[in-house]
Amino acid sequence: MFEMWSNTRMVVLTAICASLYAAILIPFKVLPIIPGVTELRPANAIPVVCSFLFGPAAAWGAGIGNVIGDFFGGIGPGSIVGFLGNFLYGLIPYKAWSVLTDGDPLPRTLPAWIAFIGIILLASGSCALTIGWGINSMGFIPFSILGNIILVNNFTVAVVLTPILLFVIYPRVKRGRLLYRNILPKPNDTSMMMRRMGLVLTTAGVASGMIIGNLLSSGALDIAFLTAIDAGSASGAMKIAIGLLPSMALVMVGVWLM
Repeated sequence: MFEMWSNTRMVVLTAICASLYAAILIPFKVLPIIPGVTELRPANAIPVVCSFLFGPAAAWGAGIGNVIGDFFGGIGPGSIVGFLGNFLYGLIPYKAWSVLTDGDPLPRTLPAWIAFIGIILLASGSCALTIGWGINSMGFIPFSILGNIILVNNFTVAVVLTPILLFVIYPRVKRGRLLYRNILPKPNDTSMMMRRMGLVLTTAGVASGMIIGNLLSSGALDIAFLTAIDAGSASGAMKIAIGLLPSMALVMVGVWLM
């Protein structure tokens, strides 16, 4: 993730991912779902497509591109968690796919399609969990609203458009030897067993975070000490901030291991 900044081609690919993501985000700022926070986002396929093509460049590009887009729709404290959420959104697809298979991300069999769709759901969930947790912790929009909107918005667009774009673009990029594996051939030093453990932890963190976040935010789950801490806070801010910390920790540790 950091060594890539010493490679000129990876820096250029990061700039391309960021500019492409921002360029498609900005026109749709006029179609907000939650004004100043999120909107209809056909651009959500870009970080996933770029992740399979350009690896870590897509993660940085997604984070930076989202911040650029925020300048046209409402930059603020939420842009920090927006960067982190979109960073994970562009990071997880290529990492998770490389844990499951050495093949190209062009699914042609039922098991490959299941893995492919599952990875897109995992990436979408990580983005939704991170941004929903961060924004609600700041006392703004409840997790049960924002987290679910981001999850559905990201997943729906990405699962429809990503396969189409990859089947068209991936073979050409591969022939041009511009895949991240061609540019950064150094193998991952982490053992495959640890990487698989990382994928399990990431999945557990995202799943538990989305479930617990919705239950806490909606009031369906009442944990005494969280309720006491949260007394008087806006939008259940402290309850969400503390209650989702274990899930966020699982995600961060899992991604690091992958």
